[in-house]
Amino acid sequence: MANINWYQHGNNINGYSAMEEKGIILCSLADVQLRFLCPEDLDEVRALCQDWFPIEYPFYWYEEITSSNSRFYSLAAVYKHQIIGLIVAEIKPHSCLNEEDAGILAKNFRDCDIAYILSLGVLKEYRRNGIATLLLDSLLKNLTTPERGKVKAVFLHVLTTNSAAIMFYEKRKFRLHTFLPYYYSIKGKCKDGFMYVLYINEGHPPWSIYDYIKFMCGRVIKGAGFFPWILFNVNKALGWMLRNHGSLNEDHH
Repeated sequence: MANINWYQHGNNINGYSAMEEKGIILCSLADVQLRFLCPEDLDEVRALCQDWFPIEYPFYWYEEITSSNSRFYSLAAVYKHQIIGLIVAEIKPHSCLNEEDAGILAKNFRDCDIAYILSLGVLKEYRRNGIATLLLDSLLKNLTTPERGKVKAVFLHVLTTNSAAIMFYEKRKFRLHTFLPYYYSIKGKCKDGFMYVLYINEGHPPWSIYDYIKFMCGRVIKGAGFFPWILFNVNKALGWMLRNHGSLNEDHH
């Protein structure tokens, strides 16, 4: 089971509220300040998360994400000295992923990192102002700098019923990777989840047969790239066979 990671519209667990609520329309996103969380934010952040998410995060989690030396990328959107949104992500080695997440990247990406979005939320009154997009874009901008070149993918888990979150991430080019049955435990009930992934810095998923065929066809279309490759490898195989045949004859003599 895992923590819930979603961008929720309304109070309903599916991310949808039947009642339209009057929100605050911002004149400009330029009035919103982005800054990292600090220890003084702990109580405010805890109150926000308890309002946004249907599970109880342990207290030490709030201490970690608001720590000055936090290993998390914990960014807040602040308007008029109030936190109106936040995103929390963790960057970790691909080798440290859980079993259900290990198949995100192709096998040739061994010594690389992965970014995991734990939480993304916006204060109810300020939703539909682009705050969530601002926070996500800031994270992605940080992850696509030369210093972060080892990060090859960004992923998250989301409830299958959370249509608002799914639409939000799909609109931003995240793609469904895995269905996770009974992944969440919410108030004693098991809920299904999805894993969504965005590939960055030339990362890509494991290749399917279709991908290999597409690659080969691309080599042919580009001109004379595929056939020399075949000739080289056939010649290499024949040479290996001749060498082994010769060594066998020597053994018999």
